[in-house]
Amino acid sequence: MKFTRYGKFNGLDVSSLNLGDLMEGLSDSLLYSGYDDDYYWTRQRMPQDTSLDALRRALLQALMDQGLLSQHQIQQMLDENEGKYEGSQLQEMLNQLIERLVEEGYLTLHEEPQTSPQQREMRRGNGEGRIEEPLPRNIKFEVTEKGLDFLGYKTLRSLLGSLGKSSLGRHDTLHLATGVEAEAASKAYEFGDTINLDVNTTLLSAIQREGLSVPLNLEYKDLHVYQCDYQSSCATVVMLDCSHSMILYGEDRFTPAKKVALALGHLIRTQYPGDSLKVVLFHDTAEELPLARLATTQVGPYHTNTAEGLRLARRILQSQRKDMKQIVMVTDGKPTACFLEGASTSTSSARRRPAASGGFGSASHADRRLYKNSMGGDPFVMEATFREVQACRKAGIMINTFMLASDYYLVEFVKQMTAMTNGKAYFANPANLSQFVLIDFLKRKSRKIR
Repeated sequence: MKFTRYGKFNGLDVSSLNLGDLMEGLSDSLLYSGYDDDYYWTRQRMPQDTSLDALRRALLQALMDQGLLSQHQIQQMLDENEGKYEGSQLQEMLNQLIERLVEEGYLTLHEEPQTSPQQREMRRGNGEGRIEEPLPRNIKFEVTEKGLDFLGYKTLRSLLGSLGKSSLGRHDTLHLATGVEAEAASKAYEFGDTINLDVNTTLLSAIQREGLSVPLNLEYKDLHVYQCDYQSSCATVVMLDCSHSMILYGEDRFTPAKKVALALGHLIRTQYPGDSLKVVLFHDTAEELPLARLATTQVGPYHTNTAEGLRLARRILQSQRKDMKQIVMVTDGKPTACFLEGASTSTSSARRRPAASGGFGSASHADRRLYKNSMGGDPFVMEATFREVQACRKAGIMINTFMLASDYYLVEFVKQMTAMTNGKAYFANPANLSQFVLIDFLKRKSRKIR
């Protein structure tokens, strides 16, 4: 009969824990996108909690999810300190983990000034002296560029591991190892080919002609060279839709989109150093986003101004001197907003529309006003969007659209947009979005030359 013996828990050996696995467990907390159960009703974004207490809670949850800590062990550590967290072995262990993450460069800590309620509390008094506990320091944490790059590496590694020979069924896949390679037979040398000599095939050709003898005479027709993949430089702009629908309908669609951008960033930096990657957020307007700020970006109560996102992405790509230029757009709905150029003309035209069909937002410039229609399919919005799609086509920019919704009325819109630029359309979901984007990117990176 087997017996289970319980002993006193002396805590985890913090120095032996794998920080990579720990960072992977923290990814959902570090890439918080504003997804909240109350958002559907309130339309209010909850600011991301970047305090040390929030980090400790996330660390504790990650340790429990990975089976390194149990509820019984946590309770045992608290019982040794009379049930108090302050001063317990649990607090000390979590603080040591935070120190390791900071020392390894995954996180950074900084102190922020006290908030207004805390300052008022400090100033409050009637002139008499009193003894109080000091206010706690307002310490916040941030993910460093190394931490973001590591999260991108983890995402990319898990994707490459899932792209086997049969894991995607009938989908065409690339056979991937540490690099991106495609095997092919060698070919007879022709004038102008790169002298990348296939020694084995060259010698075998000579032996078949003259037999095995020394010295072996090589002729011009014996020469064979390897065929290789032509690697073209590529400029990519990832357009991420951060309108409120990305977290509105009981599903977080924005965090997988952020992971896609991080994985592409790591892939391009390590495998294709000649390529470039930029990130553009589009909502009521559009903005270029440094990759380092991607982790803290949240979805807001915005509409979907696809035209402005395409306009900014096109300007970025036109400044790049690359062989290929492409836009990877991740969205979940039709455009619902656009800027109307020329307030006098466009405003008078728009006002002739029924009042319930749309509305104006605040003006960003004297001659540009934001027109919004939450119902989608508005002629003004669609015209502005397709005008930017045509501009991308004229500039030689390909648009690949990854639609995270499968509503029937979205199919025709996506087909029209991608057909105009010879791009591709994928109807994905947050679970397989990363695989679709990665496969598409790798397939377009190389073509065979003979």
